[in-house]
Amino acid sequence: MYLRTSTTKSTGNSCAQIEQLKQALAAADTLIIGAGAGLSASAGFEYGGNRFQQYFSDFEARYGFHDMYSGGFFPYDTLEAYWAFWSRNIYVNRYLAPPRPVYEDLLRLVREKDYFVITTNVDHCFQRSGFDRKRLFYTQGDYGLWQCSKPCCQRTYDNEAAVRTMLARQKDMKIPSELVPRCPVCGAPMSMNLRADGTFVEDEGWHAAAKRYERFLQANSNRPILFLELGVGYNTPVIIKYPFWKMTAQNKHAIYACINNGQAACPQEIAAQSICINGDIGCVLRQLL
Repeated sequence: MYLRTSTTKSTGNSCAQIEQLKQALAAADTLIIGAGAGLSASAGFEYGGNRFQQYFSDFEARYGFHDMYSGGFFPYDTLEAYWAFWSRNIYVNRYLAPPRPVYEDLLRLVREKDYFVITTNVDHCFQRSGFDRKRLFYTQGDYGLWQCSKPCCQRTYDNEAAVRTMLARQKDMKIPSELVPRCPVCGAPMSMNLRADGTFVEDEGWHAAAKRYERFLQANSNRPILFLELGVGYNTPVIIKYPFWKMTAQNKHAIYACINNGQAACPQEIAAQSICINGDIGCVLRQLL
């Protein structure tokens, strides 16, 4: 229903809409942040362009792909080449700080609120920027975690130390064979803990975060609440966008706010409860501050 009736509510980040959102934020005691790739892109985590050239020009020359996303799905001939790419990719997108302080600005806006974050991003920028880890639900995984590729069990493993070693010792876009990560339980090759297919591991931490999010939703189902959607597109709208629309429609005290560069829209059914701003998220957050 919602897709057939969605309508773009803004053609620019007008002062009036930003002021409206500023007032909604000031009045809101409770809010849920839904974050997609557009938020990290605004913070400088872009997968192509100059940033890709800076870190992966050698991979581009050899393999012919032109962005980090494509590199993650490339059919490398060996695990040594696969993990040379992925160790560099993990380091750049998980352990390096974002070029711009967009997440820190967002935290300044919501720090004193009763907030919860649900995100499809896997770069862990929320926690690294100071958000309370007990108020975060990473639905699609984490660049900082590995899992068994089979998987033989529902466990994940921190990878920072191993990634830094791979990065330091890789040569000619390959890592030494002894550094190829293998499951400590069954010996199968490790894989990324990212939701790409049916092998994605939802470990104890994932389920605990899901329960905390569900409890937060239940506790605030009929109370005044601000749903703040940041940079969520239409690749996986069933995780954040559509639920935010539905929960706003079901709660007359709710406000739906969306900031997205070119895709800020809402259904007609909740237009009176919505604030949609087309613009760069970082720029809008600075104006809100």
